[in-house]
Amino acid sequence: MAKIIGIGNALVDILVPNTQESLLADLHFGRGGMWHIDEGHYVALSRRIAPLHPVRATGGSSANTIHALSLMGDATAYIGTVADDDNGRFFARCLEERGIENRLTMSADGRTGVATTFVMDDGERTFATFLGVAPRIDTTRLGLERYDAGDILHVEGYLVQEYDNIEEIMRQAKAAGLRVSFDLASYNIVRAHRDFVRYLVREYVDIVFANEDEALAFAQTPDMDAVVNKLVATTDIAVVKVGKRGAHAAQGDLRAFAPARPDIVATDSTAAGDFFAAGFLHALNEGCPIIDCLRQGGHVAQQVIQVLGTRVDGLDLLAD
Repeated sequence: MAKIIGIGNALVDILVPNTQESLLADLHFGRGGMWHIDEGHYVALSRRIAPLHPVRATGGSSANTIHALSLMGDATAYIGTVADDDNGRFFARCLEERGIENRLTMSADGRTGVATTFVMDDGERTFATFLGVAPRIDTTRLGLERYDAGDILHVEGYLVQEYDNIEEIMRQAKAAGLRVSFDLASYNIVRAHRDFVRYLVREYVDIVFANEDEALAFAQTPDMDAVVNKLVATTDIAVVKVGKRGAHAAQGDLRAFAPARPDIVATDSTAAGDFFAAGFLHALNEGCPIIDCLRQGGHVAQQVIQVLGTRVDGLDLLAD
């Protein structure tokens, strides 16, 4: 099977369960939003939430996908940057405990990136993200040529904000013969950088993942069939997740839809899309048709939303 390599912002998730609306209001964070904060704000926030007994877990979109793939038995690697601090060592230790090839760069200065995640009783999340050293991905030291042609590089859309870096990452991947999997990550990013995202998908991407909002921002049409068609017209495989309804996929002229299970209750929706991508890529790596890839993606995502954060000890897979 192909090896799957993840690259992205290496973050540690600090999860605050049972968050009250009053806390978010006091902190001036709107429910369900994502807020970028600087180092001073991060330090003050850490002190504020310490008495609430937050839970620590690895985070970052592509890292979540790679952790899930490792639990399913896939050969995996992860490229990212952390600081040589407690959170950075925790992130590295988690990679090694799960047998993921550790391709982290340890920065001698700065802090490891942290996503403080406020989890409401209904599973909704609000993020306060301090990126720290995470964006410092050195494209001169990726080493993608060490992998075999046909291996998969899974890239998170949060890297789009550094145009030169993300294009160079994808260019090196294609030069090495890798297939590029790209998760659009955020509708705000797609909307703000639409032309560049479309360019990346057209020129470099083999597999694209989007949720409904991201796909609509990409295609600029409310018709889901048209959205899927527009995505797959520029890449080999397009996947669009439509929340509690399920997910669509397209490959060439082939179309598939897999409904979600209505009986699953979300405890925390953190990493649902990342785990969906993992399940899909795992099945694709096994040679499954796209309908089975969709079903495996949904099955894996439904497991992570029933726990707090991403720390699952194992993943149950659908039978072939």
